[in-house]
Amino acid sequence: MFSKAETQQIKKDFWTEFANAYSRKWLLYNTKIKDVAFKFYIDNKKARVMLDIEPKEDDKRKIYYEKIVSLKNIFLEEFVPDAIFVKDYTLENGKNINRIYTELTGVSLYNKASWEQVFDFFYEKMDAFERFFYEHEDYIKDLDVNT
Repeated sequence: MFSKAETQQIKKDFWTEFANAYSRKWLLYNTKIKDVAFKFYIDNKKARVMLDIEPKEDDKRKIYYEKIVSLKNIFLEEFVPDAIFVKDYTLENGKNINRIYTELTGVSLYNKASWEQVFDFFYEKMDAFERFFYEHEDYIKDLDVNT
């Protein structure tokens, strides 16, 4: 088991090495849609690339999610074939969101030997998520155009 300080250092080292391996500016929170963001995640069992749709207003959250679901076949066929769509995902804090993600299992933040595999996964999948978003951004952002 690692101390809190050791865990923080491992996390810092992981993200620093990832930034050095793939030095580019990721879209992440800069979607220009409030509470819609791309995220990287890693723990001691898995790594994920996610699109979280979290507007507080349920109607907005529903519309953004349904717009992306309407493009699901394109997303799966051309960008991220192993993506998982979760209409109602509950965060640890109890908040309900919509989440679209892909996952790599059998890797760990605490196993430096798996970092390169995670870095490649993060790069490949986030790049695909972003390309999809940029290609369909106008449609996704426009709340007046319904699915």
